[in-house]
Amino acid sequence: MISKTFYALSLSFVSLFLLTACKDEAVIPQAVELTREANGNYCAMIIVDHPGPKAQVHEKDKEAPLWFSSVRDALAYLKLPGEAQNVLVFYVHDMGKAQSWEKPQNDGIWIKANEAVYVIESTRRGGMGTRETVPFAKRLAAEQFVKKFGGRIVAYGDIPNDYILGDDGDYSDQKQVKRGSQG
Repeated sequence: MISKTFYALSLSFVSLFLLTACKDEAVIPQAVELTREANGNYCAMIIVDHPGPKAQVHEKDKEAPLWFSSVRDALAYLKLPGEAQNVLVFYVHDMGKAQSWEKPQNDGIWIKANEAVYVIESTRRGGMGTRETVPFAKRLAAEQFVKKFGGRIVAYGDIPNDYILGDDGDYSDQKQVKRGSQG
């Protein structure tokens, strides 16, 4: 027969373990509505004034997301040493649902970045006038985009590093983005 003291002590340890585990587990925030108050993390400009898909990165212990005027800039943020700190989730516009290239910021089109497929090397330019990494929730929408604007479709983890970090020149290097569970 188990003593009452042993039972109470065991229950206390289990409760303490469960409370500690729950405390360390971060709550993943939902995507935030894009408004005129959102300024770019790198450019400090008003995000909605720029065309193309946008991105928001949520980090642990930060109330507001970091905003990016292009998805490519957000991907660079995740790659550059010392930049991304404790990323909880990274959202991008689903350009298959966007109102237009110029104003894609309508509600309900945010998707987790690691769940999207991307068109790279297209003729469309991102928010700051540079090449863009165009996200889509559905491959069919990406295929339709490629028919109109060229480029190729890649998965999140297959976006070449030099496409993200390089200039607007040659991007034939096939080094891959390897990010864990951010998305």
